[in-house]
Amino acid sequence: MKPILIIILVLSFYSAAFAQQGKVVESLEFESKIVNYPVKYSIYFPPDYETSNRNYPVLYLLHGYSDDDTGWIQYGEANMTADKGIKNGDFAPCIIVMPDGKLTWYSNAFDGSDSWEDMFIQEFIPFIESNYRIRSQKRFRAIAGLSMGGNGALFLAMHHSELFSSCVALSAATFTDEEISDSEKNDHFFGNLYGPKPANGVSDYWKKYCPLHIMDNTDLEKIKSVHYYLDCGDDDFLYKGNAALHVKMRDLDIPHEFRMRNGGHSWEYWRVGLYDGLKFISQSFHK
Repeated sequence: MKPILIIILVLSFYSAAFAQQGKVVESLEFESKIVNYPVKYSIYFPPDYETSNRNYPVLYLLHGYSDDDTGWIQYGEANMTADKGIKNGDFAPCIIVMPDGKLTWYSNAFDGSDSWEDMFIQEFIPFIESNYRIRSQKRFRAIAGLSMGGNGALFLAMHHSELFSSCVALSAATFTDEEISDSEKNDHFFGNLYGPKPANGVSDYWKKYCPLHIMDNTDLEKIKSVHYYLDCGDDDFLYKGNAALHVKMRDLDIPHEFRMRNGGHSWEYWRVGLYDGLKFISQSFHK
């Protein structure tokens, strides 16, 4: 084979391979008027974003405790997972936005010191969907996350069911009242967010952000308008809250999918879970 032909074939191969890869831009900044710090975010664009004129569905993908907006790319390989699923035809091409939730648990602090939820709903989503080619209707918008982000995805979907078509919670850090009554756990994770722990039971502010309580205090028809997917490892320390979520959703006839696979609280588990979660989300995007 002539050298020039070999070069052409090699270049064609690499061009085709590159064309099947999406693009990631990390640690961009959004200037908020609600919170007093720049909000970082990373974003994934599907392979054909720069060569098409179409608008895309969007997934807001939330990281876990002590991580940041780059976690899902650096450790979770979310871009590689999305590329693979799009290539295989398992996922609808979509834009994936990964905001930095810091240690806010994606909520508003009880004392008004950090209003992350308000910023996300009132400022961040409108900013993202006015600056990128996104189909900004409920049916084309989803939310997902792991651990702290899994719990955040759940309560944000339940608080704002008019915005999201589906919610995927991997190893959601949702605690039962019995678990959160442990003063050490409450003070370590939530003291600055949900206020002092009452002498007995749990606070009303805690109930506002606990999915197990939100289902008691919110119109169930609104909650049911979101499609839910729960996934937690059988060796995960968060099994109680996830099992309780599944049982309560069954008892309240809230349609959802529940998976408990072999594994623990690890990136190995979440990388597999994200693939199946994206398949689930794409069902809503395709309807």
